[in-house]
Amino acid sequence: MGFVYDKDIIGYINIFENISDVKVKDCYKSDDSLVFIINPKYMSKAIGKNGSNVKKASRLLRKSIKVIEYDPDVLKFIKNIIHPIYGKIYKESEGIVAIKLDASKDKGIVIGRDKKNLNKMQKIVSIYFNVKVKVI
Repeated sequence: MGFVYDKDIIGYINIFENISDVKVKDCYKSDDSLVFIINPKYMSKAIGKNGSNVKKASRLLRKSIKVIEYDPDVLKFIKNIIHPIYGKIYKESEGIVAIKLDASKDKGIVIGRDKKNLNKMQKIVSIYFNVKVKVI
């Protein structure tokens, strides 16, 4: 799988790697935020003590930053994306993963206005796995 990054993304990755001293697996940019995908064994080092690395990078880059732990299991990876919200994540059928959330407030956060958050999550998940995500 080949990824093509523009110079902005490469710059964001370099800055975050220099601050945290951790290799970034992937980086996604949306309007006002950055999402960094990190290998599991380096997650705590990437975040830093009390979130210091994330806060420093956020101030330096002037963007909100989310750090997600990569997992080769699609269910655990989706759980990491929606963290700190807890829900039941299961394979509904071949190629479809469902997220069951009890609280309507949590559904609103996961889906987002005009499905913005759900579409962003689907974009990230579809790069690594061939599944469609839906919220119940």
